[in-house]
Amino acid sequence: MNIKRETFGQTPDGRDVILFTLANGQNMVVKIMNYGGIITAIQAPDKDGNLADIVLGFNTFKEYQDGHPYFGALVGRYANRIAQGRFALNNQTYQLAINNGPNHIHGGISGFDKVVWEAHEFMNGAEAGVELQYHSRDGEEGYPGNLAVKVRYSLNDNNELRITYQATSDKPTIINLTQHSYFNLSGEGSGDILDHEIAINADSFTVVDADLIPTGEIRSVKGSPLDFTTPYRIGDRIQNVPGGYDHNYVLNKSQNELALAAQVRDPKSGRRMEVYTTQPGIQLYTANFLDGTLGGKSGKAYQKHGAFCLETQHFPDSPNQPHFPATVLQPGETYDQVTVYKFNV
Repeated sequence: MNIKRETFGQTPDGRDVILFTLANGQNMVVKIMNYGGIITAIQAPDKDGNLADIVLGFNTFKEYQDGHPYFGALVGRYANRIAQGRFALNNQTYQLAINNGPNHIHGGISGFDKVVWEAHEFMNGAEAGVELQYHSRDGEEGYPGNLAVKVRYSLNDNNELRITYQATSDKPTIINLTQHSYFNLSGEGSGDILDHEIAINADSFTVVDADLIPTGEIRSVKGSPLDFTTPYRIGDRIQNVPGGYDHNYVLNKSQNELALAAQVRDPKSGRRMEVYTTQPGIQLYTANFLDGTLGGKSGKAYQKHGAFCLETQHFPDSPNQPHFPATVLQPGETYDQVTVYKFNV
C-alpha cells in the first residue's frame, strides 16, 4: 500500500486543491481530491491484467470547476431530489435552493461537491486512505444546523474501496450523503455501457412523477424493465424506460446491515464490481443526460449511456414522505453509513 499527495490546482480564493493517489499491491489505483471529495480516477486490471481508468472525469482542476454532472463527487447535504426544495421539521418549514427544475437536488447550488474539504492521508498495514472533514454552517443552502461531516475513503489489497460517512449536528436537520462516480468497466471514454450486466438486490422501487419526485408508492419490480433481481444487460430493456434508468431501488436488507446491493459485470473486459452498503436504497442512473459536449480524460467525448452510477442512499424526497426511512439527524446522534465498492475479474 502507498499514498502520494500532490497539488492539483487552486481555488479562486487561493486554497490549494490536493490530489491523493492510493495504490495497493494488486495494481489498483484510486485518486481523490479534497475539492468536492471527488474521485478523479480508479485504475483496475481486466481479465488479462491490463489497467484501465473506469470512472469518468477530467485531467485538470479547471475542467472540474467549469461544471459537470457530479463526476466522482461526494454529494450532500441531501443526495437526490427534494420536491420544491421544501420540507417541514418540528413545525418549521425550510426552503432549500432550487437547482433542478422546480426542485432541489444533491445539496443545492454549492453543495458538498463544490467545497474544499480538510484532508489528511492515513495508512496502516491493511489499507491506505484519505480522511475528509467539512463544517457546513447553519443555513448553508437553506439547511438547518451546524453540521460536522467526516468521510473516509480507504483502499485495501482485496480491491475494496470503502467509504465511511459520519456527521453530527447541533440542531435537528436532514442528511443523505452519497458518492456519485460514473463507472464504465470497459474504461472511461470507451463507448456505452449497454452491454454491462447488472443485478440489483431489490424487489421494489420508489415510483416517481415526470420530475423524478417520488409519488410515495413503493412498487414491485416484477414483470417490469426495472427488474434486475436476476442479471440483465443494461441495454436489454432500456428502450422501455423513458429517458433511461434513473430510479431508486428499495434494497432487500435490514436497517443498517452492510449487505450486497448490486453487482455489475462487463463481458468485454471481464471486470466485475460489487456494491455493499448500509443504506436502504440505491439509485441506478445510466448517464441519460450526457450528450457528447464534455470531453474526458482520454480525449473522447462522453456520450449518452457512456457510464452508470450506483448511488447508495436514503430515498429521494424522504423528508416529505413519512413512510420512507427517516433522514432526520438529531443533536446528540451520529449519522453513520458505510458503502464498499469491490472490484475483481
